[in-house]
Amino acid sequence: MNLLYVDAFSGISGDMILGAMIDLGLSVEGLEAQLKQHLNLPEYHLSAHKTTRGSITGTKLEIRLAHPATTGHPLNAQQILSLIETSSLEPTPKQKSLWIVKRLAEAEAKVHGVRMEEVHFHELGGIDTIIDIVGAVLGLGLLGCQKVISSPLNLGSGFISTCHGTLPVPAPATLELLKGIPAYGSPSQYELTTPTGAAIITTLAQQFSPMPLMRVERFGCGAGSRDIPEKPNLLRLIQGESLATLQEDEVTVIETNIDNMNPEFYPHIMDRLQQQGALDVTLTPITMKKGRPAVKLTILSDYLERDRLICALFEESTTLGVRLYQAQRKKLAREIKIIETRYGPMRVKLGYLDGRLCQVSPELADCQEGADKLGVPIKELYEEVKATARRLLADPCPEG
Repeated sequence: MNLLYVDAFSGISGDMILGAMIDLGLSVEGLEAQLKQHLNLPEYHLSAHKTTRGSITGTKLEIRLAHPATTGHPLNAQQILSLIETSSLEPTPKQKSLWIVKRLAEAEAKVHGVRMEEVHFHELGGIDTIIDIVGAVLGLGLLGCQKVISSPLNLGSGFISTCHGTLPVPAPATLELLKGIPAYGSPSQYELTTPTGAAIITTLAQQFSPMPLMRVERFGCGAGSRDIPEKPNLLRLIQGESLATLQEDEVTVIETNIDNMNPEFYPHIMDRLQQQGALDVTLTPITMKKGRPAVKLTILSDYLERDRLICALFEESTTLGVRLYQAQRKKLAREIKIIETRYGPMRVKLGYLDGRLCQVSPELADCQEGADKLGVPIKELYEEVKATARRLLADPCPEG
């Protein structure tokens, strides 16, 4: 699996992310071409130059508008969301970009007591915010990164002057975005992690931890806007192959015990939760006080999806509260392939350990359809599909 480790020892911002990606090998001309192909923005130009922070060289990204005086009023959050929604971006980068902007706008709105539509992005009329966010999402794909892991985030300290007045560091919106994320302050009297940087990394990173076991292939440094006496003001990106035997991530577990609901509702609720982004939904029979039979409903969720799933659960079920905790998962590298069998094409889920095929699970829906169509016992068809898959796919595959 191709892994990108984000070493935020001096914080993170949108321009530092793009600068580090360019230093890593991303073509600034290629990135600009992609952005201009998909987004209808006022004319601008991206440039990058080498600079030093402390004693280390990095790349500084610059965004220049062709006609700064004609940008008009700063774009508000709704305008930026609409601009991305109507763009020609592919579905996955479009949804990730929209989610980053939405989280950033919601955080700003919440901490400043305004509606989301009233949130404005002031620098360069909001154009730089769009480029930072969409550029980071596109950059991951152009660099071939399959997974992002980040270090805990250095926030800095002190105070900053903004359009909202003087604010403490970290800014309130940054703190709102970092709920549940490991972070720390430092003596540096600067804002090291910006709201835009926080929104990008907390959306794109699958976990926050020390650097994992990996084969380093290349690294790049993105330069911050100023020199800081205490440390090099750089964001470091390290790219390579994961050497972990098992894949690992962190999920939020949402649980509730229900003893007063019509059991016929459960299939609908499980479908709704899965549509809302649940990784898994299970039901466990339990016995509650006074011997009442009940059901423990358990949801596995990405951290960022948990509030949406909890709201759906409150809307659909009779529960009055839920329990939450974080859990580590270890997983086989996995993929789904379609194989040709004498019953026709069938999907199979495959699990790999150290590149060796060790789990084969035919897709039950395909087996059911084949068994019904051909009048074959499902257990016979299932086992034959499984054996065929093992025979055809026995060669090792790359991890991930």
